[in-house]
Order: sequence, then structure tokens, then C-alpha cells
Amino acid sequence: MERKALGRGLEALLPQSPVAAVPPPSIVVTEKKEQELTGGLTEVEIDRVRPNPRQPRESFNEEALDSMAASLRDRGMLQPLVVRREGEGFQLIAGERRWRAAQRAGWPTVPVIVREATTLEALELALIENVQREDLNPLEEARAYEFLASEAGLTQEQVAERVGRERSTVANYLRLLALPERIQELVISESLSMGHARALLGLKTPGAQIRLAETVVLHGLNVRQTEARVRATRQETSKPRANIQQDPDTLVAQKRLERTLGAPVKIHGKEKGRIEVRFSSLEELERLYEQLLSSTGGGNG
Repeated sequence: MERKALGRGLEALLPQSPVAAVPPPSIVVTEKKEQELTGGLTEVEIDRVRPNPRQPRESFNEEALDSMAASLRDRGMLQPLVVRREGEGFQLIAGERRWRAAQRAGWPTVPVIVREATTLEALELALIENVQREDLNPLEEARAYEFLASEAGLTQEQVAERVGRERSTVANYLRLLALPERIQELVISESLSMGHARALLGLKTPGAQIRLAETVVLHGLNVRQTEARVRATRQETSKPRANIQQDPDTLVAQKRLERTLGAPVKIHGKEKGRIEVRFSSLEELERLYEQLLSSTGGGNG
């Protein structure tokens, strides 16, 4: 049996001719009854529609849902839900945000397009919809690619073909799954961008990745500054170290300075010596300069 082509995404599911907005329902459809609408649509009870447990999107912005619910009340639904039959009801393929917003708006029924699709095809189509609309955060997209590859036995290149992405793009998303959970949380919360996360992959140990990630968030470093810091850290760790035990009090002071300045610090000596602060760019030098001046009250000199 020939495999259905899904690369066109929702174009393969939705009517080819424009469909007018479906106005807010004014009556409740009789239980388990389906009402035929124009344009190949069907109106079904909203309670008979269930979300796909494999939906790639894991989080929904509450304010955005409230705004969409208000829009549904005023203007109706511009694009119907896409569903497949499941038992006595329906499972969503595409349109979970619209479905959630319709619930908030108090709609008793929703317009749907019913399509035949396997569980795997439903996942692919949900993923395609979210990717095309840029609705997923990087980790949600990465996990969806991983699940699609493992469940369907696909290579990265085949996954990329299915969802209309470059293979390198899919590979970069999948690499994010190797990051520590703490960093994944920072990406999901948008404290770190995907660019930051990719830069952190250049460090060898989870501990080093987490330490730098927290410094990036604390000091608001951009991606270029993060990449420079990764290079500096790698160069530092690759240097042969002298077999000299550093004083514990000095190490504590050194770590405190690093957290305060957001830069690598090295204290040489104890009673006499020097403090070395490393920077990786002119921007970072200017930041350290301003920070040191402001902390000593010399900003107006």
C-alpha cells in the first residue's frame, strides 16, 4: 500500500476553496447528532471531541487562549478543526488551540472536517501544523521529531522530508535533547533561546553547561557572547594544569567573584599576587568595566 504524502501539511486536509467563518453556535446539537454545514464541514458537540495524547504542543498560553475565545465570540471560527473518528466521538488532528478557546467561549458545538488517518499520520499532521505556524517551543519540536523517528522507524532525513524541514534543522533540534533537564527548562521558559542552547552543547560536561547557562540568564548574555564564553571555557580546560593545590578560601573567593562578575576569574597568590578576569569580546570588556566602576562608586569619574 502506498504511503500517503503528508509534506503539504494542512493543505491536504482542508477544503481547497475558501470557507466562510463559522458563526458562534446559537443552538445545542442533539446528543450524538452531527449537523452538516456548507463546504464539507460537520458540526459536532464539543464534548465529543478529544485532544490527541500525542499532540506535540505541551503548553498553551492562557492569555492567548482567552484572547482567542473572545475572538470566537465576536467573529466565529475562521478555520475548522480537523479530526478523525474515535469510537463514538472524535480525536483532534489539528486545531487544539481553537478547540480549547471554543470551550472557554462556551460553544456547545464546533465545526470540524473529518478525515481518515492512522495514529502516526495524525501525529505527523499535528506536527506539521505546529511547525508551519511556529507554535512549538524548541523542546516540544525536538521531542516530536524524536517520537516520530522512533515510532515510524525513520531516519533524520526521512523525518525532515515528512515535515518539510532541512535535515540539518531536524538534527539541531534533536541535539537539544542531550542537554541537562535544567537547561531544557530554561529553554521552555524562554529564558534561553535555541541559539543559546546550541552554543552550550559545545561544553563537554553537564555541570559546565549548567553553570554557564545560569551565568547567561543572570547577566543577559546574547548568543555571540555565549559562544565566546564557550570557546574561552574550552581553551581553559584544555590547558595542562600545574599540580598545585589551591587554598580552599581562595577558591571560595574566586567562585564568588565569578558569580558576581559573570566572567571567569583566577586568583594568583595569597598574601601577594593578582586577580585575573577573563573576557571574550569588546562588549564583555565594556560590561565588566562599567560593572566594576559602578561597584566602587567611580562611575562619575
